Amino acid sequence: MSNASVIGAYHTAFGAFTRPDRETGALIESKGYYDLLWEAARGAIEDAGLEPKDIDGIWLGTAFPEGFVDQAHPAPLALEIDPALRFVPTQRLEGACASSSVALYNAIYAVESGRFKRALVLGVEKMTSVSTQVMTALLARASYWPEEGAVGLTAPGMFAAYAQAYQAHYQISDAALRRAFAHVSALGYRNGAKNPLAHFGPGGLAERKGLLTAEAILALPDEGPGANAVVAAPLRLHDCSLVSDGAAAVVIAPRGAVAGREVHIAGIGQTTEVMRMGQRAQLYRHDAGIEAARRAYTEAGITAAAVEAAEVHDCFSINQILCTEALGLSAHGRAGFDYTEGRFTHEDHCAVNLSGGLKAKGHPVGATGVSMHAMLFKQMMGEGIGQTKAQPPAVTATLNVGGSGVTHCATVLRREA
Repeated sequence: MSNASVIGAYHTAFGAFTRPDRETGALIESKGYYDLLWEAARGAIEDAGLEPKDIDGIWLGTAFPEGFVDQAHPAPLALEIDPALRFVPTQRLEGACASSSVALYNAIYAVESGRFKRALVLGVEKMTSVSTQVMTALLARASYWPEEGAVGLTAPGMFAAYAQAYQAHYQISDAALRRAFAHVSALGYRNGAKNPLAHFGPGGLAERKGLLTAEAILALPDEGPGANAVVAAPLRLHDCSLVSDGAAAVVIAPRGAVAGREVHIAGIGQTTEVMRMGQRAQLYRHDAGIEAARRAYTEAGITAAAVEAAEVHDCFSINQILCTEALGLSAHGRAGFDYTEGRFTHEDHCAVNLSGGLKAKGHPVGATGVSMHAMLFKQMMGEGIGQTKAQPPAVTATLNVGGSGVTHCATVLRREA
C-alpha cells in the first residue's frame, strides 16, 4: 500500500489561449506555457496550506514543449514562482498523454523513499500555438515512427483501428456503435457544461449547439456546416477530444502528514504495452490497462465495485469504452451498451468523467494525468468543480493512457476518515 497522499490541488482553466489577430494574422496568446505552469504551481502550494519554501522536490509532466512552444528542459521553470525554491531538484517526465501521471508516480516513489517530504507535481501543455498540421505531426511522433507516424498514421487513425477491431470482435452493428459513441460524447458534454474550467464549459460550444444528448449528436449531418463528419472511420468529429492549453498541479506528502485534509493514494499500477501496434496480440481491449487496474486495485485492497467516481482517458469515444472496461466498470464488450442505457452519470453508483473528460474539459496532453487526480481530489474533499455526486465519493480511480495505447497509469484514491 502506498504511503503517500494528495494534500492540495489546483487546476487552471483549459481552453484555446491563442488566437490570430484579425488584421495581421499574427498569433496572440492570452495565456502562455509559462503562465499556465506558474499559475498551477502557485495554486497547488496554496491549496495545500504551504509556502514555496516547504516544497523539496518538483516533478513536471509535459509531452511536446520542444515542438509546441520551442522549450526544452522545462522543469526548472517552476522555480521561478518564488526565490525560496532555488536549488530545489526538478525533473521532467514524458509519457505522451500520460506524462503527468508518470511524473506523479515518480514523485510518490520519492516521498515513499523518505528523501522528500513534500513534492509538487505539475502537468502542463500549450498546444494551440502551432497549426493543426504541425500539432497532428507532433502527436504522431508518439507512435512507432518508422511504420506508423512516418507513413501518415495519425492519432485518429490509430484509435480508429481499435474501434474497428472492437466492433468486429464483439459483432456490434454500425448503428449500435454509432449510438454508443454519441452517448459517450453527450455525457462528456453534459458534465463539461457544468465545469467552469472546461474548454467546453458553461455556455461553451457543445451547450450553445445543443449537443448535450445523444439524439442531438446523431441528428447532425454527415457533411456541410455543423457536420459530424467522419475523421477516421468509424470515428467522427464528436468522437475526438479537444486540442487544448492548460495545467494542473498536486502536492504529495507522506500519509497522515495533514490530518483532516488528504486523499490517500491507495494503489497505483503502471504498465507498458509494446509500441508497434502490429506486434500486439489484439486491439479490441487494453490488456496493459487491465493489468494496470489489477495492480492498483490489488495494492488498494479493493475491487471495481468500490469505485464511486472515475476519470478515464477519452481521447476518442472508443478509448472511453476501452478504459471503462479495463477498470472493470463494465464487462468486456458491454461498456458501449451501458453508456447507451444511461449508466455512469453523476447519479449512478460510479460516475465517469464528472469533469467532462478530455472530450469537454479538454486535453492539453501533458496536463491530463494530473488534471484527473486534481479533479478527483476536489470531488473527494467536497469541493467538486462543476458536476458532482450527491455525496463526495470515498473511493475513486483514474486510467490515463499515453500514445497509441502504450503507457497505462491506473490510480486508486481513498478519502481519509
